[in-house]
Amino acid sequence: MTKLLKSRELLLSGIIALMIAGFATRAEGFAEPGNLVNIFNDTSILIILALAQMTVILTKSIDLSVAANLAFTGMAVAMTNAAFPDLPLVLLILMALGIGAALGAINGFLVWILQIPPIVVTLGTLTIYRGMAFVLSGGGWVNAHQMTPTFLNVPRTVFLGLPILSWVAIAVVLGMGFLLTRTPFGRSAYASGGNPTAAVYAGIDIGRTRFFAFVLSGAMAGLCSYLWVSRYAVAYVDIAAGFELDSVAACVIGGISIAGGIGSVAGAVLGSLFLGVIKNALPVIGISPFAQMAISGVVIILAVVFNARAEAKKGRIILRDRAATEVTA
Repeated sequence: MTKLLKSRELLLSGIIALMIAGFATRAEGFAEPGNLVNIFNDTSILIILALAQMTVILTKSIDLSVAANLAFTGMAVAMTNAAFPDLPLVLLILMALGIGAALGAINGFLVWILQIPPIVVTLGTLTIYRGMAFVLSGGGWVNAHQMTPTFLNVPRTVFLGLPILSWVAIAVVLGMGFLLTRTPFGRSAYASGGNPTAAVYAGIDIGRTRFFAFVLSGAMAGLCSYLWVSRYAVAYVDIAAGFELDSVAACVIGGISIAGGIGSVAGAVLGSLFLGVIKNALPVIGISPFAQMAISGVVIILAVVFNARAEAKKGRIILRDRAATEVTA
């Protein structure tokens, strides 16, 4: 039993289940499968952004520009669809991925080559990318009637009981799980954040690893830009405002260490679902928006305290385990 309680993912899963059961007593039908599917679908974009944020945080960095990246890229893609309605959807999605990755590469370049602290870089680019979205659109909106039906309807199409948007999130989760646990990049990301000094001695280029983490984060933000614009059928400068903080909060709640090197894909997903359940349930049971903000803030602080009190070296710190094996041998 003690071992189960020490598992962050199992504990968080239990808390989410208890929350759903508790909210179901106040809101009839809250725990029904159809509503749970809707909650997961509503949380899908946050799950993808949290995984993007997690990739950067693992390398002992942070990306506060993911939502601004989403806003600019979403505006660019929506305006392109409105201006050239005959363009295939695949090209628009590739365009979103490319623009997002390019904006992420700018962050990565400034962090890697110029050695500027990530929080300073991404705070600056957060404002720059939002400004770029305003300049691109002239402060205007792109509404549903200006977008093509294919552009709008694909993420909403139901397949095997789930919208395509949810299936995209599931595919990203599986892909990120493989990338971070079964590839050299994933091992380098954990090592770069867990023990940078040992990573250097092991021949890992920390700067390059952080650069590719920012590029991946930007590409995923670009993917989310299309999903967001098509789901809500509108593009404007302030879309996803504050979502960068939600992505960080989901990571913290899920047990990803801000100090780097510790965390799991399952934790990021559960942290996102935790926030998704709260944001869907509190309005239903009559909690005011201001109280919702306060509750979310308290939850984040408690998660940080929990992380700080957890075992310092809990998680997958690969270089430490490898070194211990070599010493034993």
